[in-house]
Amino acid sequence: MACPDCGLGSARVHSRYGRMPADVAVGGRPVVIELSVRRLFCDSPACGRRTFAEQVDGLTARYRRRSPLLQHLVEMAGVLLAGRGGARLLQILKVPLSRTSVLFHLMRLPLPPAATPRVLGVDDFALYADAYGTLLVDADTRLPIELWAGRDAGQLAAWLRAHPGVEAVCRDGSLVYRQGIADGAPDAVQVSDRFHLWQSLSKRIGDIAAAHRGCLPAAVPEPEAAPPPASPAGASDQGRHLCPPPREAALRGSARGDRHRSLAQLGSPRAGPEPPAP
Repeated sequence: MACPDCGLGSARVHSRYGRMPADVAVGGRPVVIELSVRRLFCDSPACGRRTFAEQVDGLTARYRRRSPLLQHLVEMAGVLLAGRGGARLLQILKVPLSRTSVLFHLMRLPLPPAATPRVLGVDDFALYADAYGTLLVDADTRLPIELWAGRDAGQLAAWLRAHPGVEAVCRDGSLVYRQGIADGAPDAVQVSDRFHLWQSLSKRIGDIAAAHRGCLPAAVPEPEAAPPPASPAGASDQGRHLCPPPREAALRGSARGDRHRSLAQLGSPRAGPEPPAP
């Protein structure tokens, strides 16, 4: 058995102890494996480890109470269903774990190595007050790649030198990122993303409209009153005799009433004297 630090093989036994790692359930019943493992001496004078425990391939791992197969099952449940959902699934599979334990195993998983993106997105974000951070995103897959505190051109340039192959970089109008991209990837094309393009364009339009707000009323003419619709030729004169306007009809009616009242008061010239009363 080889030492995990120096790799030197050893067969000198220090002691033995028992381990009982849990395994995947069989037939709906949990399985526990009983093992007797050895603790060995490391005889290398240059190694700082004096003893180490042997591991059985496929059954044990260092500092774990589950077999590699069961540990993989717990981790996949956390990846797919997170805490509560993963704990419920594991209860069905006869692996009783709390949601906190599922999340603990999920956070211990190493992140997969990120491939160098073809199009890189660089932007900053505010942590609090005047503290900012930098975020790198793969523009093709829209997945985050790197995250660090501060907006430093040298740090961005060092990352681009360590990850060659970036063809284009989407950034905002920051001169710090512009200098870092020019130093780290001089052959990459620097472009602005849609968000910052629309933001800059809308801000520019707003500034121009605010500066020329006083010129807008003079540039827009006042609307003219529409002329009344013209009536057909001859219809106005004929309608005037048949149906006079309301005001003219009222005046004629008042004059006719006055004439009747005057005739009633003076008496009609054609009428004779009234006969005497009997």
